[in-house]
Amino acid sequence: MKTIAIGADDAAIDLKNLIKRHLEEKQYEVLDYSNDAQNDRPMYPDVAFSLANAIKDGKHDRGILLCGTGIGVAIVANKVPGVRAAQCHDTFSAERARKSNNAQVMTMGARVIGPELAKNIVNAWLASEFEGGGSTAKVDKIGFYEQACSAK
Repeated sequence: MKTIAIGADDAAIDLKNLIKRHLEEKQYEVLDYSNDAQNDRPMYPDVAFSLANAIKDGKHDRGILLCGTGIGVAIVANKVPGVRAAQCHDTFSAERARKSNNAQVMTMGARVIGPELAKNIVNAWLASEFEGGGSTAKVDKIGFYEQACSAK
């Protein structure tokens, strides 16, 4: 069984719970990096940073982050060295995020897409694998620039 990390801020808790159930129905183990407690509203930078570090440390192969737009969590996750997060609001971008960019983290916006589309996007992303080929040099170049920036 594959384990998928998931996390959301308070703007995306309902969509996160729907996606979590969807993944569990597909026999995935889901580890939740958000906190649903009404009195402890999770902030997307904390959730995204925690999940992205778990990806970097090899605890999960893939993670899904949700906030109002999907933008904030993508920005934070991409701050973690070695993590490639892609904002996806359609099935084509979800496929390309994996096939061309080897993104381990997908982000979505609960205020941007509806529940059925979100499930289809997750399905497309999970069904896709990195194709390598001409994209390998590009993904390697991303790592090169990441290293160059962290060496400064």
